[in-house]
Amino acid sequence: MDDGRAGGRWSRLLLPPAQRRTMAELADEVDLGRGERAAKRSAFWSMLTLAGVIAAAGILADSTATVIGAMIIAPLSRPIMGMALGIVTADRRLLRHAAAVVAAGIAVVVAIGVLASLAVPSGANLLANTQVSGRTAPRLADLIAAVATGVAGAVGLSRRDVSDVLPGVAIAISLVPPLAVTGVCLGQGELALAAGALVLFTSNVLSLVLAGTAVFAGYGFARQGRGLARAYLTISLLMALLLVPLGANTAANLAVNAWTNRITAAATQWVAAVPGAEVRTVTISAHTAVIDVLAPQPLPPVSVLLDALHGQVPAGVRIVVTVADGRRIDAGSVR
Repeated sequence: MDDGRAGGRWSRLLLPPAQRRTMAELADEVDLGRGERAAKRSAFWSMLTLAGVIAAAGILADSTATVIGAMIIAPLSRPIMGMALGIVTADRRLLRHAAAVVAAGIAVVVAIGVLASLAVPSGANLLANTQVSGRTAPRLADLIAAVATGVAGAVGLSRRDVSDVLPGVAIAISLVPPLAVTGVCLGQGELALAAGALVLFTSNVLSLVLAGTAVFAGYGFARQGRGLARAYLTISLLMALLLVPLGANTAANLAVNAWTNRITAAATQWVAAVPGAEVRTVTISAHTAVIDVLAPQPLPPVSVLLDALHGQVPAGVRIVVTVADGRRIDAGSVR
C-alpha cells in the first residue's frame, strides 16, 4: 500500500508532501470502525440526529439560516468519503462499513422528517416553502457544484493544514436537508417531491464519492495495478450512474417549465376579459397545476380554460384555480 507520497506534479501542488496525511491518518478520519470506535460513533449519531432535527425545524419554518446550521454540524460527508477511500484502496471492510453507516444515517434523517411532517397543516402547498422547492428539482449546476465540493472535501481531508475547509464543504454539498425534505414530503404523501429531494441527495453522495475516488487515486492512495484500474473504472461507472437521474430530472424540469408557460399563457388569455384580473403565479406539483388569480369580478367558466389547455399539457393534469378572496375552484382534469 502506498502511503500517499506518490503522484504527479498536480498532486504535489494540491497536496504538498509536508502537509499530507498518511494513509493511517486519513483512514482514521473517515472510518468509524477504526480507533476509538465508541467515541466516534457516539459523536456521529448524536450530531447527525441533532442535524436532522435542526434541518427539519428549519424547513418547517422556511428558515435558510437554520438549515445552514444543520449543514454545518452534519457529519455524513465523512463516511461518504470513507466509501471513496474504500474503493480506491480496495478495502472491502471499509467500503461496506461506510456504506452501512450512510444507509442508516439516511433512514434516521428521513424518519425525523416524516415525524416533522405531522406539524404541517393538511393541504398545505409544500412548494410554497423555499426550503422544499429548492431541493426537489436538482439541476446540472447542482452536479457541477457537488463534484467541485467533493474535490475540496477530499483535498481538505488529505491535508493537515486545511481541515477547516470541511464546514464549508458541509454547507455546499447539502446532505441532511434533502433527506429531511424527503421525509417531510413522504409524510405529506407528496411522493413526487420526495423523489426529487432524494435524487438531489443521491447525486450529491455520488458526486462526493466520485470526486473523492478521483482525488485519492490521483494522490497515489490506490493500490497499483488492478487496484488503480478498478478505482478509475469505478469513477466511470459512478459518472454514468450520476447522469441517469439528473438527466431524467432535467428533462422533467424542462417539461414542467414548458407546461407552466403554456398554462400561464392560456390562463392570462382566459382572464383577459375581466377588468383588473391577472394571473399571479402558476405552480405545478405532481399532476396538479395551481393557478393563483387576482380577480375583482367573476371569472369566465373554467371549461373555457380547460378547452384552451387541450393539447397544451398532458391529459389528466388537474387544474385548480385559487382566487385572492379565498375561493378555490377545482376545474377538473385536462382532457
